[in-house]
Amino acid sequence: MFESIPDILTFRECQSVLKVGKNTLLDMIHEKQIDAFKIGNRWKIPKDEVIEYIRRAI
Repeated sequence: MFESIPDILTFRECQSVLKVGKNTLLDMIHEKQIDAFKIGNRWKIPKDEVIEYIRRAI
């Protein structure tokens, strides 16, 4: 199911996978629901974090 997703997602890729908007994803990151990091001014989200978030949400 997640084989086609890259190991590190961009902000937009993560939005697309989770089907959420910009502000919702930013809230999730700032509330530590999903661990993410920045490279320069761009958010990067590990695929494992997205999968774990989905598992917790079920």
